[in-house]
Amino acid sequence: MKRSIVYLISIALLFTTSAFSQNNIESQNLIKSLNYGKSVAVFGGSVSVIPPSDGAKSMWKEYLGMSVTNYGVGGAGFSSLQGKSLQQQVNEAGVFDIYILWASTNDYTNQRTIGSYTDYTEFDSYDEEKLTTQAGGINYCIKKIYAINPKAIIYFFTSSKAFNDRGAYDPFYEKGMNQYVKVQKQVCALHGIPILDQFSLGGYNIYNKSLYYQDPIHMNILGYKKLGELQVSFLAFP
Repeated sequence: MKRSIVYLISIALLFTTSAFSQNNIESQNLIKSLNYGKSVAVFGGSVSVIPPSDGAKSMWKEYLGMSVTNYGVGGAGFSSLQGKSLQQQVNEAGVFDIYILWASTNDYTNQRTIGSYTDYTEFDSYDEEKLTTQAGGINYCIKKIYAINPKAIIYFFTSSKAFNDRGAYDPFYEKGMNQYVKVQKQVCALHGIPILDQFSLGGYNIYNKSLYYQDPIHMNILGYKKLGELQVSFLAFP
């Protein structure tokens, strides 16, 4: 954790200071990252696929030499009831080095059942009725990815804050999105999946949302640049 924070600070300074060049960033050993040059598949909702999000993913390519394939679909969530779910997206994927499950706000916004971290696992004999919950959908995606590629590296990006209601950004709101994020983390902990907590670390709040968001849920180009810096740091040294 301390190592990631150190790299995050270093990279943020480099990104925001025009005096630094690509060679300077390479000097921070990004090119020595074990993830440098890897192929990446991304699954998610509109937050992962709208045009401004390309600003973040282009930074993965520029600074980490990654090739990125996006399977995300607007309106999707982990629940099988939520649009072209991440379960369906993963079903269509081939073999990649890295698979990123980028959580949207759609399960929360559409009040899909959160579920338990044990949904659709060996603990309930892979009960398919649990695929309608957020947790069951995450567990399905992880299981399916390992079936496609047993050597897969899986990373999880939590839901980011949204500003369509208090529960979408207040981390202490009783029935807010924080509860969805909490279970996202529990499922990943069960399987040893590294997590980028975008909800807590994104740096978005009611005072700067007009600067970084184009609407209550989706970031603008500047917002994705800010998020991209965080993601590059995580992907370089998770």
